[in-house]
Amino acid sequence: MDEALNERRFDLVVWGATGYTGGLVAEAVAALAPPDLRWAVAGRDAARLEAVRDAIAPAVLVADAADPASLAALARATRAVVTTVGPYARYGTPLVAACVAAGTHVADLTGEPTWMRSTIERFDVAARASGVHVVHACGFDSVPSDLGVWWLQQRAFERHGRPCTRIEHVFGPMAGGVSGGTLASMLALFEDAVTDPTTRRQLGDRDLLAPGATPSVAVRDPLAPHREAVAGGWSVPFPMAAVNARVVRRTRALLGEPWGAGFRYRERWRFETWPIATAVALVQALAPVALAFAPVRRALARRLPAGARPDPEVRRHGSFRTTLVGWVDDEAEPLVGRVASDLDPGYGATSRMLAAMGIGLATDAFAGSPAGVVTPAVVGGAALVARLEAVGVRFRLDGEGDG
Repeated sequence: MDEALNERRFDLVVWGATGYTGGLVAEAVAALAPPDLRWAVAGRDAARLEAVRDAIAPAVLVADAADPASLAALARATRAVVTTVGPYARYGTPLVAACVAAGTHVADLTGEPTWMRSTIERFDVAARASGVHVVHACGFDSVPSDLGVWWLQQRAFERHGRPCTRIEHVFGPMAGGVSGGTLASMLALFEDAVTDPTTRRQLGDRDLLAPGATPSVAVRDPLAPHREAVAGGWSVPFPMAAVNARVVRRTRALLGEPWGAGFRYRERWRFETWPIATAVALVQALAPVALAFAPVRRALARRLPAGARPDPEVRRHGSFRTTLVGWVDDEAEPLVGRVASDLDPGYGATSRMLAAMGIGLATDAFAGSPAGVVTPAVVGGAALVARLEAVGVRFRLDGEGDG
């Protein structure tokens, strides 16, 4: 470990620990941290932080997104920060700025691609120069996609000596809850798309997170349901594909296009029957039209306000399974991998994913990986796969172990 960093009070700080997701991340850190990890929870409400500390955390720090001095002090006090304070386009930039200036690693759960692009433009060069990892999308968006594709490609090299030229990633079955905070982030991004032509243009850019890279190949993704030969059932486009595919694209660019500039990647959402898949496809077709109207967005926000939490029973019985099908040139049979967990994807699995990333950054488990504004696969690689396996997220190749 760097001696200057060792002199800091903490190894890891969980910022946003008084919120719902932040509290789950703090619980995950408490459960997963090695005994000698010096960690703390942080937020803007001292009284609520004290309650969290009394329950699970060893120390607290008070910091507010509206107070740059408090964020600078937080960043200087620790080796790494994980943050759940969103929407990140509204609250995330000051923390990233403070961490890059202090030489502190930072990881988050953002699914906001336009904000990710802004941090690349503003902080990537400085973060590289100071050896800082700024790691976006460290939850269900987009670890199964980003790390799953990287992992399957490693297996393709092991088996065939060359990568998959095409991967289709099928999500489902899945069960879990949605919080008001997640909906607030989605609605904020959609409102920006409606009101800002620059945002609309960016959201249409396949290479948004890979500025300067060779343009990627367009991938057709029909809205109509089609039969899934490997995963079974019927599929439609996956709602978060626009985010996940761009994170995968950044990984490709940062790694130097090891899978070829013509690599194609697509995500689909699996359902058991054609009628259910058709109904979902119709909702997906109509939703952008409905959400273009501000009253509809406001009604949704009132129905599930930012502080609303998913039903505990729904979260307790959550799980997910995804199937990656990769084709290697002229091989007759595709390579099939699974990423799965018996945890709620948006909260149980996500909290452990972010905790595993934060602990890894804080303990130099990912030392030697490229610095800058990076992705989970680029910074974590095989070490992150191993850490996720240990906390209940399974990576399996068909024919090897359990599925």
